[in-house]
Amino acid sequence: MRHILYYKIIMTQAALSHEASLSTRSTLSPAAPPAPAARPDEDAERLRAFGARLDAIRARVERDLGAADVDHIKKVRAFSRAMEVTGRMLVHVALDPVTYSVGIVALWLHKQVEATEIGHSALHGAYDKLPGAEAFRSDGFDWRVPIDEESWHTGHNIKHHQYTNITGKDPDIHFGSIRLNRETPHRPIHYAQLPITALTWAHFGFGMNLHFTGVADLLSREPHEYDMLPDDQPETRRAAWRRLLRKYKRYYARELLLFPALAGPMFGKVLFANWLTELMRDVYSAATIFCGHVGEDVAAYPRGTRAGSRGAWYAMQVEAANNFEVPLPVSILCGALDRQIEHHLFPRFPPNRLREIAPEVRQACIDHGVEYRTGSWPAMLGKVMSRLWQLSFPDPAPRDAGVTAAAPARAGA
Repeated sequence: MRHILYYKIIMTQAALSHEASLSTRSTLSPAAPPAPAARPDEDAERLRAFGARLDAIRARVERDLGAADVDHIKKVRAFSRAMEVTGRMLVHVALDPVTYSVGIVALWLHKQVEATEIGHSALHGAYDKLPGAEAFRSDGFDWRVPIDEESWHTGHNIKHHQYTNITGKDPDIHFGSIRLNRETPHRPIHYAQLPITALTWAHFGFGMNLHFTGVADLLSREPHEYDMLPDDQPETRRAAWRRLLRKYKRYYARELLLFPALAGPMFGKVLFANWLTELMRDVYSAATIFCGHVGEDVAAYPRGTRAGSRGAWYAMQVEAANNFEVPLPVSILCGALDRQIEHHLFPRFPPNRLREIAPEVRQACIDHGVEYRTGSWPAMLGKVMSRLWQLSFPDPAPRDAGVTAAAPARAGA
């Protein structure tokens, strides 16, 4: 009976929001006139067929993984190393602003691909089973960002990807003091969340380590509100601080002390370049990630939501994410997170495979009535900022049965 009642709530909300959702659908998806709500058995069959379609994509790609994927990531790592050597050398020896600027850009390129195309993919386990990719195995991988790998694995791979946008399960429905959907209760600090967002983006790696290690819980929430920590015991608190500091010390000692010190009298010049490339990577990465997760039409799921089938879980993942369209070199700098929908469906796929399957996934969504959102990066950024502005204020009216952005895809949840 509970599933039947929940299904009726979902379908009622979906019918009310159907016409509005048409205007936010991808320009790549053909518009269609409003259709009557499907019967439960029809909707279950639609989701079953959708799940089978995506399972077939998964099986085919997994069979095909191998040398080409290893070759891709090795080429990206070779590029990264070349940019690091070039960048660090130029910021050390440059005596003119042009050479110095070239060095800064080269060093940023190194840091950006290490954070996204290489590190993010490796820690998802994309290369764990591929011969020749031992340097990119998730176990023991040293991510060249100021984020503790163990904490990120627990908070991101397990909690976020398994329970995307489910209140009480996904710790990423808010980030620090930033409210990302209406399932997060409004607090007075949210009135200032646009300037807080700007500050957060400028220190995104630093802030993500606070978030995933649980220290942000200790600093800003009551124990019953913790996202990452299981309790408020002294040992839990000490462990969170240890995880935070072990990566901060290792990473920032290298970037902000060692390399500037090697420059001797040019310490300040190198320190500034290293700090600026941190800022550039953090802002670029934050813009990438926020565009994939935030928007008025991004699905948010109330506490206790569960997918009733594999197809329903796939549909929930699709409708809780956004894509955006960029050229291949820009996509590599994004780590294929411009294909956020595909990444949420298949988080262990290498980034080159996410780009490869995107047209097929989009067509499957169109064929089975699952909303697939994409657009230009500037357009998505505009939607992100608009949504953050809306969420800086209290909700205008009580939410209907606690369901937001529900869609027919979640029948049976």
